[in-house]
Amino acid sequence: MKIYTKTGDEGTTALFGGRRVLKDDLRVAAYGTVDEANAALGLARAELAREGGGAAAAELDAELAQLQSLLFDLGADLATPEDARQRGFIRPVDEHDVQAVEEMIDRYSAELPELRQFILPGGSPASAALQMARAVIRRAERETVALARQEQVGEHVVPLINRLSDLFFTLARLVNVRAGTPEVPWTARRPPRGQKE
Repeated sequence: MKIYTKTGDEGTTALFGGRRVLKDDLRVAAYGTVDEANAALGLARAELAREGGGAAAAELDAELAQLQSLLFDLGADLATPEDARQRGFIRPVDEHDVQAVEEMIDRYSAELPELRQFILPGGSPASAALQMARAVIRRAERETVALARQEQVGEHVVPLINRLSDLFFTLARLVNVRAGTPEVPWTARRPPRGQKE
């Protein structure tokens, strides 16, 4: 099987069900951004493997692998318009997916100190990659909300994306805490002296 098909050379791509749309279609933008978040998770996994960390790191890596599969499911859901959804092309994401992500957030939040102020993304490379995944999935959320104003999307898609951003933030903090890397608080800049606040 060749990696190139030439079917997209005119700037279109196929959705599940066969309908072709332009590559800048909102639906394509949304699932493409989910794919970007998935790539950021892959980078986080690579960094975690490089950093080591024993059984706890192996457990986290396994969960990140499951999350990557979930992001593929989410992308497939977004790539499926309503007419194809009714023909059963994919298993849509559902409330169980949302609940599973919430349970992960609760479980890992229990390891974290209380957050009293905004923190800057960064710290360990793995944490930075997870913060990148969080920022990218937020963009996917904005694009999906825009898509939902024009076409129907699955009822659990936006809630799942919203929870994923919370989870990626939690995991970014977790990686730093486990590595003993301090969180860097955001310090708001003050206006220049003599200028009114």
